[in-house]
Amino acid sequence: MPFTTTISVTELAQHLGDPDWAIVDSRFKLANPTQGQLDYEHSHITGAVYANLDEDLSGPIIKGKTGRHPLPSIEDVSRVFSRLGIDQGVQVVAYDDQGGALSAGRVWWLLRWLGHDSVAVLDGGWQAWLDQKLPACSGVERREYRHFIPHPHPEMIVSAEAVEKLHNDPAYQLLDARSADRFKGENETIDPVAGHIPGAISAPYASNLNPDGTFQSEASLAVRYKGLVGDTPADHVVCYCGSGVTAVHDILAMIKAGLGEARLFAGSYSEWITDPKRPVEK
Repeated sequence: MPFTTTISVTELAQHLGDPDWAIVDSRFKLANPTQGQLDYEHSHITGAVYANLDEDLSGPIIKGKTGRHPLPSIEDVSRVFSRLGIDQGVQVVAYDDQGGALSAGRVWWLLRWLGHDSVAVLDGGWQAWLDQKLPACSGVERREYRHFIPHPHPEMIVSAEAVEKLHNDPAYQLLDARSADRFKGENETIDPVAGHIPGAISAPYASNLNPDGTFQSEASLAVRYKGLVGDTPADHVVCYCGSGVTAVHDILAMIKAGLGEARLFAGSYSEWITDPKRPVEK
């Protein structure tokens, strides 16, 4: 039975060396885009290959049109996954050092978007692996090339134009995964316009995690998200963040909670504000 949401470090440790398991280290620092690669080369889970958020997991930024981490083209990211040794027979485990909230979630969502459900985020990430003193090594590792064949699910994505129509529709619910202060427009240090999309409610991804960086229990997550979205069906819930990366954490948490799969406004707030005609609230 494949792992499709999260996996524990002890479960992953049982599959080290299995050629049909691909471990993807995707650590990344927004303030220093090369730091993740350096951290990987210094020490990583034995057998892991590296994927960079900017270079491998995002498309080119088009000023005035896209957000900060636009989705890559299907062709480009399929080549990345092929290079990482992923095909339909491979179980993928992605990890970062931020509770899966940054690029590990991006790997998870991209693969699901392209029809590959056998992908999980390492619960607790790199720190949990270190805490258990499990095998790690340095340098750069590579997996044998495999041919990744995408089977896209366009219904998983919501465009900015669609959000313009639904953000005040009571049949839909917008969840903002950024911190509460950024949602309120009180501490915006990344995007040039502070605030949030009107009609959205604050759902910071950090509240999905325990103090040790692991996910809260399914029952706790269910209580949280039922409180946020009520009876709104999952396919009428749209998640966004600053650039479409950490919003995936809310989507993953809702699936873990048994509430179904919400959709992603991939361009998120940084795309929303490229058009000055779009409203913003504080």
